[in-house]
Order: sequence, then structure tokens, then C-alpha cells
Amino acid sequence: MEEHGWEAARERAHQLGLGIAGTSEVLPLDRAAGRILAVDLRTKYPMPHCATSAMDGYAVNGTGPWLLLKAHATNPGSGREPVLGAGEASAVVTGSLIPGNTTAILRSEHSTLDGGVLSATRELRHGADIRDAGREASTGELLAPAGTLLRAGVIATAAVAGHDELELTSPPVVHLVFTGDEVITAGYPAPGQVRDGFSPVLPHVITALGGTTGSSVRIGDTLEQTIEAIDGEQARASSLIITTGGTGFSERDFVRAAVREVGGVEVISSIAMRPGHPSMLATLPGGRLLVALPGNPLAALMAVATLVDPILRAGCGRPLATLRSAQSAVEFELLPGRHRLIPARWVPDTTGTGPDALAPAEHIGSAMLRGLASADAIMVVGPEGAKAGEPINYLRLPW
Repeated sequence: MEEHGWEAARERAHQLGLGIAGTSEVLPLDRAAGRILAVDLRTKYPMPHCATSAMDGYAVNGTGPWLLLKAHATNPGSGREPVLGAGEASAVVTGSLIPGNTTAILRSEHSTLDGGVLSATRELRHGADIRDAGREASTGELLAPAGTLLRAGVIATAAVAGHDELELTSPPVVHLVFTGDEVITAGYPAPGQVRDGFSPVLPHVITALGGTTGSSVRIGDTLEQTIEAIDGEQARASSLIITTGGTGFSERDFVRAAVREVGGVEVISSIAMRPGHPSMLATLPGGRLLVALPGNPLAALMAVATLVDPILRAGCGRPLATLRSAQSAVEFELLPGRHRLIPARWVPDTTGTGPDALAPAEHIGSAMLRGLASADAIMVVGPEGAKAGEPINYLRLPW
């Protein structure tokens, strides 16, 4: 059994994820949140599309003083551009269309008005507080590349840039298989039983990573049930199958045997990481992928960050998540041959001279979730360890 290094496992998962990329669909902006752009987002016209005022005050023509026109010189939507004559001014508000021949915007607080004559109380610079057409972006300018996750800021920008709808990637469909005779979904667990920590959260995690949960099933620990769960009708309708538990090599672990029985191939049999070592990635007939997560909760979610996130990113046309660098607040000893993935929190710099640092959260055993619940990031500690104050890699929480 070949054990993959952590970085190699991420890259292999992303490479295989390219094979489950689907088609695209067009949706209105109010349904685009959380989805992925299938094509580059570009402006349909200049931003702003016409010259506007950056302040409340007066559009003026010339150096002043100015004759204030009694009516606003702007008439939004009329199709006719209002024009100021020499020495004339018109009241404007922030964001409003400014008349032709406007040479500057005189702010209200920098002006005086006496009998219809407007004067400036300080020197007025030519072009002051005018938002020229196209100042933010020109027609056809790239606003966001394909593969961008659509959050509020991108959607609002798309609206301002003239888009009513967007072309989005179709999310990869995921089938979830929850295993374990000892797992209960409600009430108090008896000795030997455990509460289910996966089914309430994995569908939300999958959505956050760009996929969609098409179906799910809960099974006991038998080979027959495992085979049906990963190769039944619902599983065959999905491009990615995720199982929880049963990834070991004991006589009570059936996921690997089931993969072999249905003609699948283990591509990644284990990963040199802690926690999450017994995670598995396999290919199944029909171009489907299967990720087998360990049964321990924290180990499983670290495997999600290592295998599921890269697969779904690739399936949505996105690159691997970027490894970022921060200062380590603590020392990590050598751990030859293995990466450590550690839920971490930001620690403020107490000297006032340096950046904040990352330190391990509390309660971060492989069977614990409290540490991840309070974490800001996932520290990625290489086999060489790290000294306090040295740079260390980390991943943003992907969900």
C-alpha cells in the first residue's frame, strides 16, 4: 500500500476532480450566491456609465462666483444631457448625473449662497469630486475570472456592471454514505455508542465547497450494505461519493473491500498526515470518485480539507486553495514523513511591533471537534516542524 504525501494527495485529488466537471447554467443574480462563475465576469458598459457627483453640493461651470439655477439641471432617464452655461451652477447629490460643462463639484460645506449667487469658501480644484465615466472600469474590463466564488461583493458588482444573470458552473452532485452500527442520530448514547457528528454538517460543508448533496444513506457495518450504498441507483447518479468511517483494515471495515467488489481502484490508499492518515480516494466505474473519510470527526474534516475540497474545486473550475503563511506562536517538533493539520486561532501580538500569530486551538484530538469549532484556520505543519516566531503555512477554513 503506497502512502501519499499530503501535498501530493491534494494535487492528485484536484487532478481527478477535473474529470467530474459538469456543464453550466444561467441563473439570475438573486440565485447566484455561493455558486461559481463558469465564465469571466466583464463589464457591459463603463463604470460608472456616466459622469456623476461624488458629493452633495453643486455642479459648477468656471471659477465662480456662479448663478445658481433654481431647478436641478439634471433629469435622470430623460435621454437629454443637461448643460451648464458659463458661470452657472446646479444643486446635485452624491451619485447624481452632472450636467454637461461641469468643471467641478463644490461641496455644500465649502459654499455660501447669497441671493441666488453661489460662492466658494476655499479654493476649488478643477475636476474636484467628479466621478468620470469609466473611472472604475472600462467596457469589457475583467471584474472576476471564471472560477470565482460568488459572494455579496461580486454579485453587487455584477449588477452595477449591467448583468441581470450569470453563467455558473453546475455543482458536482455528491452522494453521502454514513456507516457505523454504533452511531445514533438522537438521544443519549449508551456505552459503546456515539452521536452522529457528520450528517448534520457534511451537506452544508459540501455546499460551501461548491457541490450539492443529491442523496444520502445510512448503513450498518456489512459488506453487502456497503456495496449497495456505493454502487446503487443513487450512488450511480452522483459524480462523487463520500463515506464516513470504515476506512481501516480490520474485519469490521468494509469500504475498501466494497470498492474492489464494484470494480473500483484505490488511487490514494492513505495519506502521510495527522490526523486523517487512513483517508482513501478511489475511482469507480463510470468516471465517479469516492472519498472515504475516517470515522473520527476531526480526522474526517481534515480529510475533507485535503481531498474533498480539491476535488470540488476542480469540478467547479477553481484552482487548489492557496497555502498562506503566518507566524507560528509555538514550537513544533519534528515529525518525520508526516504533515500535521491543526485547528488554530489567531493570537494577538502583545509587543505591538509584529503581526498576529497562529497557535493551536484547544481540544484538537482526532476524535474531538471543540477545537475546530473555535478555530480561525488550519495550520499545516510540515515534517520539519517549526520554531516559535518562524513562518508556518496555513489554510483558510474551507467551509
